[in-house]
Amino acid sequence: MGKSKKARSKKRTTPYKKDDKPQVDPLYEPRKRNARIGGDIRHKPDLSRFVKWPKYVQLQRQRKILYQRLKVPPSINQFTRTLSKDQAKSLFSLLQTYKPEDRKEKRARLLAAAQEEKPAAYKKPLCVQYGLNHVTSLVENKKAALVCIASDVDPIELVVWLPALCRRMGVPYCIVKNKSRLGKVVDKKNATCVAICKVESKDEKKLNSLKDTCNTMFNNNKEALRVWGGGIMGLKTQKRLEIRAKMLAEEAAKKAKY
Repeated sequence: MGKSKKARSKKRTTPYKKDDKPQVDPLYEPRKRNARIGGDIRHKPDLSRFVKWPKYVQLQRQRKILYQRLKVPPSINQFTRTLSKDQAKSLFSLLQTYKPEDRKEKRARLLAAAQEEKPAAYKKPLCVQYGLNHVTSLVENKKAALVCIASDVDPIELVVWLPALCRRMGVPYCIVKNKSRLGKVVDKKNATCVAICKVESKDEKKLNSLKDTCNTMFNNNKEALRVWGGGIMGLKTQKRLEIRAKMLAEEAAKKAKY
């Protein structure tokens, strides 16, 4: 059945206004999307290679490459040898037990002591000691039981002499990753080194096992202290040296025949 005359009469008779038509930019003509090969939407490329990184990031990367390329003396190369993951886990669990008290804890302790009728003699709480000068004096006086040194201190000259001092004084020491991780133990942003002087009787066994591990790995391991680091060339240089060595070996084999 066809449409009735009334339905036909309801058709729009007024002309379209200018606002009703879609606005088209005269500079850019609309083009149909091409879904054929080569006409698909281009994937977003990785532009991180072309990013201008901050200066400190550039210096970090250049320093890392220099440490790989140049020959690194044993006194600096020793900081690449650190505790393993499980050893560091047991060490930091002990350090967290003797974390220094913050302002709130100190205030609460002083208030509790002030409210006592007969205040007892002040007893200094056992906690981790930090600060490069303070730790140095503890090592010189042989009061430190265990010293932990960060591996990524910059400049390295701040702590490069500390392992030698610990060996001279017979104090067990270890090198751990991340100065920020040591800083968390003492509520600071970073910490170059920390020291444990005393622990409670329940933790003495754990401390003695850590001291034995540190003596074996660092204090008494004299062969590792003579190992030079670095000297690792890039992939292109390694390939070039391999080709050169192969050519020299072929020439030597030819000369041996005649």
